[in-house]
Order: sequence, then structure tokens, then C-alpha cells
Amino acid sequence: MVMENSDRHAIIERSRSQFAEIAEQNGLLDTEIRVLIKTLTPEEAIGEPGRRDFPILEGVERVIEAEFLDSKAHSFTDSPGEFSGKLKEILDSPLETSRERAVYIAALNVALKHLKLIDKTIHCKDDDPEVCAVEIADHIYKKWGKIKVGLIGLNPAIAERLSETFGSENFMINDLNPEKIGKIRFGVKVSDGRTMTEDLVRRSDVVVLTGTTIVNGTFDEIYGYINRYGKEYIAYGVTFAGVSHLLGFNRLCPCGRD
Repeated sequence: MVMENSDRHAIIERSRSQFAEIAEQNGLLDTEIRVLIKTLTPEEAIGEPGRRDFPILEGVERVIEAEFLDSKAHSFTDSPGEFSGKLKEILDSPLETSRERAVYIAALNVALKHLKLIDKTIHCKDDDPEVCAVEIADHIYKKWGKIKVGLIGLNPAIAERLSETFGSENFMINDLNPEKIGKIRFGVKVSDGRTMTEDLVRRSDVVVLTGTTIVNGTFDEIYGYINRYGKEYIAYGVTFAGVSHLLGFNRLCPCGRD
């Protein structure tokens, strides 16, 4: 599926239209409220988990934190940046780069949290990622049984638990990181997310994808494949909180913090 540029970010643009209406209705557009987005260190974002192979600890991704009045929220990105200004400025900004989308998503999450429309917008820490992985695998098994699962985005804790629960013969992984592609992880060869996503979705019964896909610009294509082949899916993590609330996507974030 080759997507035109206008289609690649259609979903995040739909969320922006709804977000702008909510912000205007609540008088947040032209106030002197400042939104500060700062890049967190790995330790600030994830604490001290028992394992050290998370992308954030390997320096591949970072968490940015938005502060808005009395609330905070996070977004994952491989292109961290900082912003300080009015919410209206973010709503008027382009969403063409990962950095621009990360800033927008963090602002969306923190504003909706301030309005008490969403929760679990702070990344889990320490042993929580392992607990999260267990709960995601258990949720899938209880709902759909022993099925084929495809994981988009190599979260090592989730990958390990899915492989153990469903068996490596029923489990697939793809990722965008060249250093991961082609490697064997938890009994499965990691495929290239740039070329093998359609194949992974087609062969899976349930697709588990990181919410970071909305920031890196791949979610629209993935969701298109999910619809084309009639697959079930779960998007996990804090990044996807706001978009899933506004547009009704399936999100699971067992250990996200408030």
C-alpha cells in the first residue's frame, strides 16, 4: 500500500480538528497558558527496570514531557525537541516531521488530561514494564485464545511475554531500527517494518502496536492494513492516549501513571 502524503497523517489531522474544538470550547486557545515540553533522561522516564534492552535505554527513543497548568503527560519519539508557548501555536503548527508530531501529541495528551478526559499519560517505571507485558499477553489470551500475534515495534518485555504465551511459531515482530532487523529475538526473526508490515498484519490474528506509530508517521498505513484484512488490534502505551480517546481506537496501557 503506497500512501499519498495527504493520507499519511490523516488520522492525526482528524484528531487535531477535534482537539481544536475542545480547546476553544474550554477557553484554552488564547489564554496565557504556557506549554513546556522537555526531553527526559531515560532514568527520569523509565526508572530502573530489571532489563536494559528497552529502546529508550539504548538511546533510540526519548520521552518528552508536557506541562500544562496542573498536569503532565508524555510522548515517545526518536526526534525529541522542546517548545514553549501557547497551545494555539501548537494547533497551528505543521505535523510533517516526527518532532512536530511528538510535540503535538504531548500537548494533546496533557490538555485532555487537564480536562479530565483521559488518564494514564505518564510512562511506567521500574518493574512496571514487565507487569504491563504480562497483562497485555493475558488480556489477549483471555479474549481470543491461542492465536497468532504480530508485534509492531520491538518492546522487549512485551515481545518476550507474547512469545512465551503464544509460542514463537505463532508470534511475529517487526521494527524500524536497522540494528534490530534480521536478529533473532525470543525465538523470532525481526522483520523490516518498512517493507514487511502488510505481511505481518495479514498473517496475524491480533496486531499489537506501539502508540509511537502515531508519532513516527506509520499508524495510518498500519491501520489501513488492519482494516483491509479484518484483523483485531491493540495499541499500547501513553503516547496514544489522546488520539485513542478522540477517535475511538483500541488502547491498552495497564501500568501508565497519572
